[in-house]
Amino acid sequence: MYLKVLEDAQIAKLHDASLRILKEVGVQVPHADIRSRFREAGASVDDDSDLVRIPQALVEHSLEQAGKSFTIYGRDRQRQAVFGKGQRNYNSISGEALWIDDDTGERRYATLADVATAARLGDGLPDLTIVGAMSDPHELPPSYRVVEVAAALLRNTTKPIGLWFHDRASSRFLVELLTAIAGSEEGARQYPVIYPFLEPISPLRFPNNGVDLLYETARLNLPVPIGPMAQTGMSAPGTLAGTLAQENAEILAGVCITQLIRPGMPVCYGGIPHAFDMRTTQMIFAGPEQALMAIAMTQVGKHYGLPVYINVGLTDSKTVDAQAGMETGVTLICGALAGADIFGHLGICGVDQASSLDMLLMQHELIGFVERIMRGLRFDDETLGVDVVKEVGPGGTFIDQEHTLRHFREELWFPRLLDRQFYDAWVDSGSTATAERCRQEKERILSEHEPQPLPDELEREVRRITDSARRHLGEGQ
Repeated sequence: MYLKVLEDAQIAKLHDASLRILKEVGVQVPHADIRSRFREAGASVDDDSDLVRIPQALVEHSLEQAGKSFTIYGRDRQRQAVFGKGQRNYNSISGEALWIDDDTGERRYATLADVATAARLGDGLPDLTIVGAMSDPHELPPSYRVVEVAAALLRNTTKPIGLWFHDRASSRFLVELLTAIAGSEEGARQYPVIYPFLEPISPLRFPNNGVDLLYETARLNLPVPIGPMAQTGMSAPGTLAGTLAQENAEILAGVCITQLIRPGMPVCYGGIPHAFDMRTTQMIFAGPEQALMAIAMTQVGKHYGLPVYINVGLTDSKTVDAQAGMETGVTLICGALAGADIFGHLGICGVDQASSLDMLLMQHELIGFVERIMRGLRFDDETLGVDVVKEVGPGGTFIDQEHTLRHFREELWFPRLLDRQFYDAWVDSGSTATAERCRQEKERILSEHEPQPLPDELEREVRRITDSARRHLGEGQ
């Protein structure tokens, strides 16, 4: 039984409200070819204002056409993120402009070297499904930055990867990279290692580059998560229900765009609205409203039969502390219990304030906690243990029983970082707090874990592609 906040009648009412928004208000689409395709499909289009009003029939047809399950693969094809099949996936952030420096604890601009470090660490974290770049390298121009980031990720992890796509020109080189990794274009279609994220700009607008690059990634039929970040009271109505209705309309418009570019393109329902704090004028990453909206968005996305991406497991805290643990844990378990497919973006300090490897370690620990809850109870004659209770009897102990030995490892979750020692043992081991243990574990993994390198021939091809991207897309070209 999934966690719910909406009844079926409320989902139907929200859907109808979103359809009204799309038909009566419309969305701005500053892309001439997509507007033309909308017009041919029966939408009302005003080229002067870029406004597209979308009829219900087109929305429903697009939902029916869209691919509703997909898998992205690492270089090691056994390392997979499966969507639409009931599996939970966890990803680190695709990139932040700022980075928490390991030595000083201060923020600085992120670098390409940080991408490699984040990828090595993510490769060594067993519960992290998709390894994000965590860094948007400041020293590289945006024109070809994404190609260098992708290459750094591919060199340092064999898991599926995540990064921010930029535009159509750089996406051509990304497609070339993906083709090289897979060995052929057909292989790249069959075994995608990444997906482009389409983020509508609330309220009710689409970015030209975000739409345009999908023409390139459609060559490989890459799946597309569609995730606006509508903010209650700022870029969406000042009520949670109104925010959900607008966010849903924006996602449905995005589904239409993907299907107009390539029918059957797989999509993921990115229900990631946030509240806006009227006191601080800052978006809220992890308030109770976030949990409520994430559950509701999961329900709506699943109502459409789509895999669902939500923003839970985040924190408004700038450091690994009690607030970070509370906010990450509460929202993450709510999202998991709701039945979402993926939870992101882990490793952020506060609301896009910076990336932190220490924060990622704390959140990774919480994944294990949540997954144990989601595994539930094994409930049968063997686990009920009546026979062993009879054998031990009143006043006995179960510590030396074969039954205990058989089951305790599968019944109990053993944390890597949380402390369960007696007080004296904790003092003798250094009296460390959670933040310090996260830092120590990070340093241990980075010193010991060596990702599988690219084969020499593939490394040469990756270098050729990145060099070509730099020549063709570099500043002044």
